[in-house]
Amino acid sequence: MKIKQRPRWFISENDATPETVYHNRRKLLKQLGIAAATVPVASMAQGSLFNLFGDDEPAVDRRAALSPTKQQGDLPLTPEDKILSYNNFYEFGTDKTDPAERAQSFQYNPWQLTVGGLVNTPVTLDYDDLLKRFPLEERIYRLRCVEAWSMNIPWIGFPLASLIKMANPTSKARYVAFETLYDPEQMPGQVSRRLGGGIDYPYVEGLRLDEAMNPLTLLSVGLYGKTLAPQNGAPIRLVVPWKYGFKSIKSIVKITLTDTMPPTTWNLLAPQEYGFYANVNPYVDHPRWSQASERFIGEGSLFSSRRQLTLMFNGYEPEVAAMYKEMDLKRWY
Repeated sequence: MKIKQRPRWFISENDATPETVYHNRRKLLKQLGIAAATVPVASMAQGSLFNLFGDDEPAVDRRAALSPTKQQGDLPLTPEDKILSYNNFYEFGTDKTDPAERAQSFQYNPWQLTVGGLVNTPVTLDYDDLLKRFPLEERIYRLRCVEAWSMNIPWIGFPLASLIKMANPTSKARYVAFETLYDPEQMPGQVSRRLGGGIDYPYVEGLRLDEAMNPLTLLSVGLYGKTLAPQNGAPIRLVVPWKYGFKSIKSIVKITLTDTMPPTTWNLLAPQEYGFYANVNPYVDHPRWSQASERFIGEGSLFSSRRQLTLMFNGYEPEVAAMYKEMDLKRWY
């Protein structure tokens, strides 16, 4: 008899799930059209988008419900209001509070995502396709940023591998390139390109094909049981949990399979600080600070959050280390 083993990121539905929610689980998930076997349930987080910073006026929440979410047993979830209020998304500004303040009118429906390049079957998806064409599941992944802070986030999405398989790559495909929307009218941070300074938008990123096909690699369309907020990368973003956060490109409009290593925004801007691979490695410091520890953003204020040791590959070493066994991870950072 074959025994099916659950991956380490699977979260049992009865881990801290309120009893009243547990008993209504099947009915609720059926109404939401999400696979019951893959999505754990708990009560929704409450509060204003901005109560982390003490603002009295909440932003308008335009997100649609996808599924309830739940608590992870060994590491608490980062509160939803902090995930919504503390962001890196330079298209809306360089301060951590800029995206939440400046992205609220961002229009992400209608949307179009194309998959092309070295594929046999080019794919074009619209906004409804992103939410309905692929079975959605919830995965609680840590997001680790180069600035030495981390969050524990309940992402909702589908494996990138599902979309790549739909496009049917040719035998020459070796890499996957990603591109963010370029729309300076909606994304004020992109105006710097017009002025000849700062980041050369649109934002671009890339993975090796084997990294893209790894079961951990997720295309996220939601978090905390709702569709993504603009500041979190609506309507679709990449989540690569063993890499630093800048690899998880937001608001994707184009995916291209190629036979050469694609350019990536931060590597182009500062190659001595940001390598193509960007794997979380506590033994490779950023030139301006140590990566040996991180500040976990959980309950309480940002400044009182506890520090913890940084884990190799952000704690996902068993799932991904084999892809890099022949590589010098200090050279190929």
